[in-house]
Amino acid sequence: MSNSTGTVKLHRVLRAPAERVYKAFTDKSALEYWSPPYGFTGTIHEMDVREGGGYRMSFTNFSTGSSHTFEVKYLELVTNQRIRSTDQFDDPNLPGEMVVTVDLETVVCGTALRIVQEGIPSVIPVEMCYLGWQESLEQLAKLVEPDIPDHG
Repeated sequence: MSNSTGTVKLHRVLRAPAERVYKAFTDKSALEYWSPPYGFTGTIHEMDVREGGGYRMSFTNFSTGSSHTFEVKYLELVTNQRIRSTDQFDDPNLPGEMVVTVDLETVVCGTALRIVQEGIPSVIPVEMCYLGWQESLEQLAKLVEPDIPDHG
């Protein structure tokens, strides 16, 4: 088993303004809603949205109740454009630090979203990461794409 780490790259176009997509990546309840893969619930324990800040989050398997926790630290925050952060699992079997770069670009039909996740621990198959991201981005689209007016 090599110690090399994996990288995943994703590209999505969302029918939503960049402001709303950025908010979904920096808002506690939004992240708890869309980022856990299918079958998991998400809990953010504390959150500080600024460069040098970050959050701790747990994903809990809804059917078994077992959970894993990870810590995110913000390296770079450019409002409505870019988020770079590190991710570290609490689990000592999943060592190392992943770097996630999220770039948002306003396009004619909404927002182009590019995500690069580097440094994935070698014990996690890259395909599983793709699958997890696909599920999360599906949920992200359902959160940011509807344009629901307020009923005053």
